[in-house]
Amino acid sequence: MEIKNYNSSASGFILLGLSSNPQLQKPLFAIFLIMYLVTLVGNVLIILAIHSDSRLHTPMYFFLSNLSFMDICFTTVIVPKMLVNLLSETKMISYVGCLVQMYFFMAFGNTDSYLLASMAIDRLVAICNPFHYDVVMNPRRCLLMLLVSCTISHLHALLRVLLMSRLSFCASHVIKHFFCDTQPVLKLSCSDTSSSQIVVMTETLAVIATPFLCTLFSYVRIIVTVLRIPSAAGKWKAFSTCGSHLTVVSLFYGSIIYVYFRPLSMYSVVKDRVATVVYTVVTPMLNPFIYSLRNKDMKRGLGKLRNRIHS
Repeated sequence: MEIKNYNSSASGFILLGLSSNPQLQKPLFAIFLIMYLVTLVGNVLIILAIHSDSRLHTPMYFFLSNLSFMDICFTTVIVPKMLVNLLSETKMISYVGCLVQMYFFMAFGNTDSYLLASMAIDRLVAICNPFHYDVVMNPRRCLLMLLVSCTISHLHALLRVLLMSRLSFCASHVIKHFFCDTQPVLKLSCSDTSSSQIVVMTETLAVIATPFLCTLFSYVRIIVTVLRIPSAAGKWKAFSTCGSHLTVVSLFYGSIIYVYFRPLSMYSVVKDRVATVVYTVVTPMLNPFIYSLRNKDMKRGLGKLRNRIHS
């Protein structure tokens, strides 16, 4: 495939980034470097704390440790290249590099979505069917849920990238975004993208809506069950085990629905950049804080990890 500029042939795209203002490049670099480092350190600490404390070897924390690992992978696909481009004058990404970034972005992002659904199912079983929790959420089933999450997500990403690779790009090769996302890349295509958009919207709806509806159904069941608990203390205790997860789910799905579940004609560069930053950078950075600040088990696990490091 040949990507043509106005007066020459090129083998890649130009990522415009968050802003084209030269004076904002270094401040943005500093901000996103700090956010990326906080994301790495926070999620690595969550993983180490869970693996070092035997009392955290439960299904909920099994999924949380994998969510933290996926968040590290998810942001690493996007942020390092964005940081390089903020200090670079060319801001180029090769055609193959763009498709590779798109593939792993979708694969890790969708795996995040399915892991959040798995965590919702875990809370559903723990609250609505506590006496059968150990049987239902056994290690083998948890591992199977993880493998299914990864498989579906990678197949979805592969289909999307194969569809994108069949498109032709003429004239402008400037992507008005900070990474190779599907909507801004589709905007550049001179091929008829109507059929691709229909396939993409339908398939994306199926893949993303499945874990979202699963999460939604789980929380409806949880709320109905909790409201039947007679004591206020019992209700608060049940809801408190879900508060962190529900916060992350709201941030993640709220921004994704805003960006992707609209026709290409409604695509807005500035608004979508901001919404995309929320789920690609902000949410993975906040996850360790959300899951640890109000979680006594995680605080204890982090305390044990700190003591091991200092001893």
